[in-house]
Amino acid sequence: MAFNHLPAAMHDALGPLSVTPVTHSVPMAKNHRPGRPPESGDTRPSPDMILDRLATGAGRAARITHTEHLPPRSGTHAIWPDRIRPEVISAIGKAGIDHPWAHQAAAAEHALDGESVVIATGTASGKSLAYLAPVLSTLLDGSEAPNGRGATALYLAPTKALAADQRRSVKALAAPLGNAVRPAVYDGDTPVEEREWVRQYANYVLTNPDMLHRGILPSHPRWSSFLRALRFVVIDECHTYRGVFGSHVAQVLRRLRRLCARYGADPVFLLASATAADPSVAAGRLTGLRVREVSDDASPRGELAFALWEPPLTELHGEKGAPVRRTATAETADLLTDLTVQGVRSVAFVRSRRGAELISVIAKERLAEVDRSLPGRVAAYRGGYLPEERRALERALHSGELLGLAATTALELGIDVSGLDAVVICGYPGTRASLWQQAGRAGRSGQGSLAVLVARDDPLDTYLVHHPEALFRQPVESTVLDPDNPYVLAPHLCAAAAELPLTEPDIALFGPAVPELLPQLEAAKLLRRRASGWHWTRRERAADLTDIRGGGGRPVQIVEEGTGRLLGTVDAAAAHTAVHEGAVHLHQGRTHLVRKLDLEDSVALVERADPPYSTVARDTTAISVLETDTEIPWGQGRLCYGSVEVTNQVVSFLRRRLITGEVMGETKLDLPPRTLRTRAVWWTVTEDQLDAARINPEILGGALHAAEHASIGLLPLFATCDRWDIGGVSVPLHPDTLLPTVFVYDGHPGGAGFAERAFHTARAWLTATREAIASCECEAGCPSCIQSPKCGNGNEPLHKRGAVRLLTELLRAAPPEPPATDRPGT
Repeated sequence: MAFNHLPAAMHDALGPLSVTPVTHSVPMAKNHRPGRPPESGDTRPSPDMILDRLATGAGRAARITHTEHLPPRSGTHAIWPDRIRPEVISAIGKAGIDHPWAHQAAAAEHALDGESVVIATGTASGKSLAYLAPVLSTLLDGSEAPNGRGATALYLAPTKALAADQRRSVKALAAPLGNAVRPAVYDGDTPVEEREWVRQYANYVLTNPDMLHRGILPSHPRWSSFLRALRFVVIDECHTYRGVFGSHVAQVLRRLRRLCARYGADPVFLLASATAADPSVAAGRLTGLRVREVSDDASPRGELAFALWEPPLTELHGEKGAPVRRTATAETADLLTDLTVQGVRSVAFVRSRRGAELISVIAKERLAEVDRSLPGRVAAYRGGYLPEERRALERALHSGELLGLAATTALELGIDVSGLDAVVICGYPGTRASLWQQAGRAGRSGQGSLAVLVARDDPLDTYLVHHPEALFRQPVESTVLDPDNPYVLAPHLCAAAAELPLTEPDIALFGPAVPELLPQLEAAKLLRRRASGWHWTRRERAADLTDIRGGGGRPVQIVEEGTGRLLGTVDAAAAHTAVHEGAVHLHQGRTHLVRKLDLEDSVALVERADPPYSTVARDTTAISVLETDTEIPWGQGRLCYGSVEVTNQVVSFLRRRLITGEVMGETKLDLPPRTLRTRAVWWTVTEDQLDAARINPEILGGALHAAEHASIGLLPLFATCDRWDIGGVSVPLHPDTLLPTVFVYDGHPGGAGFAERAFHTARAWLTATREAIASCECEAGCPSCIQSPKCGNGNEPLHKRGAVRLLTELLRAAPPEPPATDRPGT
């Protein structure tokens, strides 16, 4: 039997540790912008005051395991390069900015020198202005050209919301320049009647990689005048382009560069990133160009109080009698309620769409008990909403009409929500870069701010709230992406050939894997080689071969059965787990039950209902080894990395009582299996190692299974992945290795680089895994260390002590890890 754990939108999955909390405190500074007196009439409470109020109440203070204080920082000014037009400098001055910060001036200088540059500084450090100054100046120059359209610029954002927000900012900043700068958003929400105007007249087009891939590049003849004049490509929040999504975007950008060259343009790329390790290396891998780096943040920063918060144990018992902590969702809803009552403007970030809706619903119910006017000042914000719903929520948040928002990461990126005082983060977001990005949403006006990380009941979150040094004493991660992934590269070669026939000189642009792929695409009759190059042979659009978000397949539409109203969409890859028959679906605070999932027509029919439970899908997984790329001895055991095929099937779902998470029952499902060819890391142990670890056959399956669960929970600490990006399988006797084996694999076709990073950090990764299990205060295993609510085998069997002994024996002979510079992808 194989024991498995599949990547999916897990709720509160694995986790905690009972370790003496580490505390660290720096004297708090006064709550005002460094170097300036407090604003007249600014009566907002300090971060410490807000936190003290949150900690008031029975047992509340004990939930804070650590508080980190980041003191305020003063800024360093510079002067704009003399090539920036005086009209632009004047417009910037009218916006209240007399002098740039040193990093803004440096980035602008590189841009004007024709050098691609990445600005990797902290949240609210003015990255937008660093690239806007040279862009606006160049557009102003172009507007005075005697003939032709003049210069153009393209802005790419990972979300529609960020592009819309940036358009507002650009329009306001460029207002004194008159008609010289004509910004316009071009995405799926742009009305058809406006699109032709954007193509013909806009000179600063804001879009996203999806629209560039599906809409602009395939229609490049209609964009020829824009592309011919393209001087700058701005890539905002470029640290989000990682894994499979980042690999797709890298190939989209290579297609863009190829078409620009066809029209005689060679644009400069300006990238903005949150603080990241080796940003110039990641930016170079993304664009395929040499990129200069500006990472010395010269901006001022208000004080930040950052609290780590662990929900308490409840009187309930879960599977196998394990103790159950209060859910992070319920705890976050309480904190958002308390902040709203205090009048503190806040955002609560949560990983899942359902979680955002649920937090909003709970907070509204509790606020109604305090003041009937307050529920209307809290809302949910997530992907899948209709465009008009998203825009209305963004306006309400900007205006201050909303005090509290439960949001997915759609609001994490760059949107300027000035005036927020607090951020609550429901569960570790997967990377330190995302953690700091979310925390930085508050305090953007220079005031002090509070951030609270609420731990989920899973191994990584509990490890972090009891090991704060892993958050506050470690650098942010490197960005992992692999543009040469054949599952990513192949459809983009087809799309490029459909745009213009591929020629020999294009091979170097798209990477070293191209020569091997082209014959395969010819054999599949997707491309045909002629004298002029490789041509696309099909009638259908080549750009439709792939979904660059990595989901694959047509999105499933969620339709209200009685009215026919479209409520939203869900990615095809998530449909089996999110909108199976019987699933609970939340939309705008209203609960629906899925009555039918039609996979052929990609439609889920739902009806209004108010069940007292949520639903969680269960699945089973089998794995086979296709090819072993690398293996090294760990004593008698082996550590391996290579290609695998994973077969998964959703087989049932659990009904869990709201708030408590208590399991109410299980219902079988009949859904087709899905296969995935991907990359994996795996380790084996021998009979002698099992004897040394005192592992007998009766507990072997449980020990392997427990080690697998916990290692999946801890991997995001070592690779730039979310736990939803990875899966695992454990087998007491695997037919390919003929030994007890634990697999951890990338949950994306062709891999995403996460398993490879796990292979190269295996000693540290598995050491942390062993420590997390051994340190947990439970007796036989719980969600804080080895249990997973997403486990396809219902957490049966698991053996906590066996997992500790097994990992101890495995690590005893583990070789030292190579230095970081020797590892691929670093």
